[in-house]
Parts: sequence; C-alpha cells; structure tokens
Amino acid sequence: MKRGGHLKSRLCKIPPNLVAWPIALLAMLHVPSAVSQRQYDPKQIAMLPPYCKYTQLYRDNVPGGNDPQQIERWGSVLGAQSFHHLHHYCMGLENTNRALYFSSTKQDRNFELSQSVREFDYVLERVPPDFPLLPEILTKRGENLLRLGNGPQGVLDLSRAIELKPDHWPPYAALSDYYKALGDVASARQWAEKGLSAAPGIKALQRRLAELDKTKAGR
Repeated sequence: MKRGGHLKSRLCKIPPNLVAWPIALLAMLHVPSAVSQRQYDPKQIAMLPPYCKYTQLYRDNVPGGNDPQQIERWGSVLGAQSFHHLHHYCMGLENTNRALYFSSTKQDRNFELSQSVREFDYVLERVPPDFPLLPEILTKRGENLLRLGNGPQGVLDLSRAIELKPDHWPPYAALSDYYKALGDVASARQWAEKGLSAAPGIKALQRRLAELDKTKAGR
C-alpha cells in the first residue's frame, strides 16, 4: 500500500469528535465574539439604571464599575446569584434604547427589540419568583412585545407584572396605550384609572386620562 494510503487509513481510525474539535476551535478564533465586539457608549450607559455598571461585563468596561463595595452592595440588595445574571437585563435595556431613540429604520428597530426580548428571557429564566426587579423586567419585555406586534404575550407579561407589584404604574400605562391604539377607548381609560387607583398621583397616568377625555369629547 502506498504511503498516502497508510495516512488515509490512520485518519479514518481517529474518532470523529477528535477531528471536529480543532476545526471548531479555529472557527471560534477567527470569528470575534459578540462580547468582544460590544461597545460601551457613555451616552447609552448614562441611560441605564445605576446598578448596571457594576454587573458582569460592564464593570470591566465602564469607568468606576469595578468597585468591590458597590458590587457587594447590589449583590446584597438584589441577591448575589440573580445579580450574577443581571448584565443581560442591562444589555436588553440598551437594545430597547437603541430601538426607540437611535434606530433609523423599522428593520433596525425590530432587530433591537427582538434582541432585547432575548436578553430579558435569559434573566427571567434564571431569577427566583421573588426577585425584586421581576415586575420591571416583565414590564419591559411586555412593552417590547407590544411594539413587535405580539399583543397577547405582551398583555400577559404586563398583567403578570401588575399581579406581582400592583403599585408599579408603567404596565398600566402600557396597557392603556395599547388599547387606545386599538381604538378601545373604554379599556384604555379603565387601565389608566386602575393605575391611578393603585398608584395615586402619577402624572403620566393623569395625562393619559386627560387625553382620553379629549378623545371622547371630540367624538
């Protein structure tokens, strides 16, 4: 048998997994990861909640983020294990802000909104039912699902957020806006009134009621 034949025979005897992993490793080395490509724009960081810069990834890339005392403090407030995953929520908020304030096309906007939902899903799948930020995350995901045209799931998220924290007013506002856009003024008014009943004096809800009254009077 020729020398080439011996080599081919030996290669055939190598387990497939031993041949595949170097190929996969080379592919990983030549394709930059999403993490390494992330940019930490100071303007967008300033739009995030204060704890975000102390979460994973952010703390090593945002000035002042690698503060052991602040990291320990927020881990204590939000739960160390949950705080370990919270950078995904912050990334989802960045996606949301880019969609609402920086995207120039509908395609870009929907891409950012879809990415945000994935980031929120990551956190929601890993935090306990009593996580303090759960109503807020559900609200953000619900709002973005509505923006993406997924009304039923968006309403479900917002309703769950209200169940968990009845005095958290943003989901009431989102539901009021949703029904107003559908032309259901009665339901839009009902949700705004429910929100004010649970969280009296909220100007955002009062403004919505006033606008709904104008809409009703104009008919």
